[in-house]
Amino acid sequence: MANCSKCGAEISSEQQICAACGTPVAAAQAAFQPVQPVAQQAPVAYAAPIAAAPVKSGPSALKIILIIVAVIFGMGVLGLGALGYFAYRVAKSAHVDEKNGTVSMNGFGMNMNSADNLTAADLGVDIYPGAEQEKGGVKMTIAGTSSVVGKFATSDSKDAVFAFYRDKLGADATTFNFANSATLSQKKSDQETVTVTIRPSSSPGEGKTQISIQHTKKN
Repeated sequence: MANCSKCGAEISSEQQICAACGTPVAAAQAAFQPVQPVAQQAPVAYAAPIAAAPVKSGPSALKIILIIVAVIFGMGVLGLGALGYFAYRVAKSAHVDEKNGTVSMNGFGMNMNSADNLTAADLGVDIYPGAEQEKGGVKMTIAGTSSVVGKFATSDSKDAVFAFYRDKLGADATTFNFANSATLSQKKSDQETVTVTIRPSSSPGEGKTQISIQHTKKN
């Protein structure tokens, strides 16, 4: 059975025209195509969603921190090893003469001995009048440069000692005068320097002024 495209009436296969409206059967069958109900339409195919590829995570923060700590630790070990080797070389090259109070390190070009009776010639400047020399004086030579250090004490004030050495070292000396300490330095030449440091005694109740004089000279 077919339906007329004009009126929708049913038309049998023996009919030549529609009995209801007179439309020829061939034209009615060619033109009329009934609409298929929505329920009978073929379902639309949907593509399945493509799963995203998992992202590979990099090293964790903990691993990075551990690597950094390991590098720092390794550098520290190397530094301690170098320091230990240097101390070993110093100990091997040091020769102590207890009788004469002399320490020599020929491997490093150093000779050092105590000096308890220093003179103005040794120190490169006059010793403060009446000052007593204290223990700790040193004469040493390192790589062709000699250095003499003398320590003295006086009952005079810091200002009196400062005025004395400012006069002795001259106007071209570099001076720093503070409330409790003072420093004077004179560069006699490119090869020779004298430095005087003045401060109160480290022993409480003594009321003395300490004087430290260092005379450095390149031979």
